[in-house]
Amino acid sequence: MERHFYWVDIADVPQWYITTPVPASGGEFEEPWMFTDGRVLPNPGPIKAQVRNQGVRRTFMFAGVERVPIVSEAVGNVFRVLAPDDVQLFPVTVGRELENFFIVNATRLVDCIDEARCEEIQPYEQDDPHPEHRGAYRWVYGLRIAPAKNEGAHVLRPRKFKTAFIVSEEVKNALEQVGNLGVSFERVTGPSGAQDDHRG
Repeated sequence: MERHFYWVDIADVPQWYITTPVPASGGEFEEPWMFTDGRVLPNPGPIKAQVRNQGVRRTFMFAGVERVPIVSEAVGNVFRVLAPDDVQLFPVTVGRELENFFIVNATRLVDCIDEARCEEIQPYEQDDPHPEHRGAYRWVYGLRIAPAKNEGAHVLRPRKFKTAFIVSEEVKNALEQVGNLGVSFERVTGPSGAQDDHRG
């Protein structure tokens, strides 16, 4: 039986807008996109993020233009229990909130995109000045991945399309049990065009 996986993205529901995380001591990170790069990171130290638009507080959000995953402690516990080898959780202070929040850094970068079953792939231009974009995709419509290539991961980012934050069905179901999510789930396994979308 095929394991199903889901692309976690920003849901079209009222929610906070949280700015890009920065060092609590001030300034900015040299690599503000590092939390979405699919690699193990050294401890960045105390981190903070601001709430630009109060909206509705959610338990799972994406911050800034980099779409850094920020979650409540209850959601963080889902990742701790089900995907301890696939993520790092870094505490982050969100605005003036007293509740504990965490950045979820997916550390598994897997070459798992099933190009033949995707609806449309938009690669970066050949002359793109950023060397890290060579061979990667600017965007993928109807993303499909091959579960057999996922190396047993429950949370991952596709090597050629790091934008996508992918979770297994087990993680998705546990997140939905927490509830009050600011994210949606788009199935990326199964026949092309078969949609199984959920909002949290």
